Amino acid sequence: MVRIGTRIAIVTLLVTGTCLPANAQQSTSVTVNYRNHRFQPAEIQVPANVPVQLRLKNLDSTPLEFESVSLRVEKVVTGNSEGVIRIRALAPGRYEFFDDFHPETRGVLVAK
Repeated sequence: MVRIGTRIAIVTLLVTGTCLPANAQQSTSVTVNYRNHRFQPAEIQVPANVPVQLRLKNLDSTPLEFESVSLRVEKVVTGNSEGVIRIRALAPGRYEFFDDFHPETRGVLVAK
């Protein structure tokens, strides 16, 4: 005979499991260094259709402003620090980004 508390726990687990999004996905994490006003690497490859956590390490003493029109993100990262940019799951393609403080400094995120 199953106790009432155990029944409640089982029902709670079943209900909680069915309330989770069906397409919940693990995100992928990538790290990009920024040194001498250059992204390293300048081309980042990530899986398509998976959220991305981009860890940006600014190794310069001056700030940078990571910006991307196609990714719809911008973030200032102060000198000698790091920032995390969370990017939605992307369709396959190329997504350009740049340092708004140094527009000649460019990179690309490639979702495959």
